[in-house]
Amino acid sequence: MDALDLARWQFGITTIYHFLFVPLTIGLSVIVAALQTAWHRTGRTEYLRATKFFGKLFLINFAMGVVTGIVQEFQFGMNWSAYSTFVGDVFGAPLAMEALLAFFLESTFLGLWIFGWDRLSRRVHLATIWAAAIGSNLSAYFILAANAWMRHPVGFTVDPVTRRARLTDIGAVLTNPQAWSTYLHVVSAAFVIAGLFVVAVSAYKLLHRDRAPHPGEPGMFRKTLRAGLITTVVAGAVVIYSGDHQAKLAAQYEPMKLASAEALWDSENAAGFSLFAVGDPAIGEAGTGQNVFDIQVPYVLSFLATGSPAGEVQGINDLQQRYEAQYGPGDYAPNIPVIYWAFRLMMGLGLAGVVIGVLGLWVTRRGHLPEQRWMYRVAMLGLPAAMVGNIFGWVLTEMGRQPWTVVGELLTAASVSPGVSLGEVAFSLSLFTAIYGALAVVEARLLWRYVKAGPGHVMPYPGDGEREPDAVPAFSY
Repeated sequence: MDALDLARWQFGITTIYHFLFVPLTIGLSVIVAALQTAWHRTGRTEYLRATKFFGKLFLINFAMGVVTGIVQEFQFGMNWSAYSTFVGDVFGAPLAMEALLAFFLESTFLGLWIFGWDRLSRRVHLATIWAAAIGSNLSAYFILAANAWMRHPVGFTVDPVTRRARLTDIGAVLTNPQAWSTYLHVVSAAFVIAGLFVVAVSAYKLLHRDRAPHPGEPGMFRKTLRAGLITTVVAGAVVIYSGDHQAKLAAQYEPMKLASAEALWDSENAAGFSLFAVGDPAIGEAGTGQNVFDIQVPYVLSFLATGSPAGEVQGINDLQQRYEAQYGPGDYAPNIPVIYWAFRLMMGLGLAGVVIGVLGLWVTRRGHLPEQRWMYRVAMLGLPAAMVGNIFGWVLTEMGRQPWTVVGELLTAASVSPGVSLGEVAFSLSLFTAIYGALAVVEARLLWRYVKAGPGHVMPYPGDGEREPDAVPAFSY
């Protein structure tokens, strides 16, 4: 093991940990804004209480996302200075836009939303949460545009003297087909997670509705349960559509990743989708990769990759030979078992969450709530399933690009900082892993504490004999 191995582990650990909070922030910001809009339009206090309750949970998650996100940018300079030197001119533009435009839009208006409850009019205060939500989603686009450039570099030239990438067309970077397609897929998956988060919290409170401090609380959580289920189902449909488009882009720009995700060793027409495969992943000088056992659904892979059941899909061995002729000797396939199973776990766990959303809408139709307690527990399991599926999707994206950091331009082995030792990376890896573990405990305890406390903690219910108002005056909330 050398510094490169540990640097990759550190980047993977910190990135995945950060990405636990990002999707929830993206989706929950819009859900909170929608709940406040419902209160603004109807004047019903239950929507205001739901806004403040889920807004509190949103803020806890947002704070943790900011803290863990800062480390991401420092890593580029500490562990990946050779990579930073090569891509700095290109990467700097979208990341600067994200920080100066999107993040400041998000954080500034979120501050106004937090402290403006009794200082701004209802309409202006509502605008602040929508501005923060727009900033959050806009921030994701700039970051994903930078990431997409690594998988499909466009709008640049390589300086023949310095050997650095030089930005020539920022428009090409921001309109990269990989960028907008990835954005649609990632953000829709974020809304699936946010929807299932609302579902899980609502299901927990409904499971224990006999302990509710106020008779109106179960009614509020039934509404938020339905809202979360609808969000999950609609976003899930977009995930499926965008995932299909991502497969076609992968066939065009990242054929090795697609072939590895399917353990497709030789190019095929009318290729089938692999359900379960066991094989020998050794390629190149070590041997020729092949499957010894493979269960397939005929024609499906060709349709996903090309739009035609008879289309040709390129295989790992053929791509390896082509890349060796183009770039020189080397292993140009990623870790095939990891990519293969990450793809299936991403799809399986993500679809499980969407199925829970569909079934949940059916059993809660016409104002009904299920009496069976196990149904609420199943609804709560949808959240961890979708979050784990989302993590495997990120593993597929990042590891599927290997052995490149910038496809066709810069190898990962050439990207690590030359002056960083194994001991230094081991120390920072251990330190950050320990700190992140402690932060995970803090996050979980805070969320659990406020979920158990319920909406009465952020907006107390009226005392005995008092009637709760249907509307709240503009400067009294």
